[in-house]
Amino acid sequence: MKKPTDKSIKVVASNRQAYHDYFVQESYEAGIVLTGNEVKSVREGRVNLKDSYILVKDGEALLLNMHISKYGHSANVSKYDPTRTRKLLLHKSEILKLASRVQRDGFTLVPLKLYIKGRFVKLELAVARGKKLYDKRESERARQLEHEARAAIKNRLR
Repeated sequence: MKKPTDKSIKVVASNRQAYHDYFVQESYEAGIVLTGNEVKSVREGRVNLKDSYILVKDGEALLLNMHISKYGHSANVSKYDPTRTRKLLLHKSEILKLASRVQRDGFTLVPLKLYIKGRFVKLELAVARGKKLYDKRESERARQLEHEARAAIKNRLR
């Protein structure tokens, strides 16, 4: 029996706050090491990426503070830590490249979205530079102008 080749993508959680707080430069796709109950919980969509971040330490990429709620139908829930540190699966060359960019250029690594691709759980992470307060105001102003322009075009066509 052949495995299905359909690589459909289902976005489970996205970090919209990251686009508000950072200028996204580059993005990468990484696998993530999860336990069985965590995968079941991710498939139910019980994930929060809001305050999570990525740290490169000892040649490994680690995801910190991602909250995965415990799976409700499991008997083994006594010692579950929803915000435990999880290892990301990247090639060694990618990890070294990310580590050098973070140390040298003052960038940071932020998770953008968590999704299911085929039967695997993947994380999209980004190399990003933090926005200053005036940058955030400018982004908000540009978004507001874009919204008003679209509304004006929509009303004009009626």
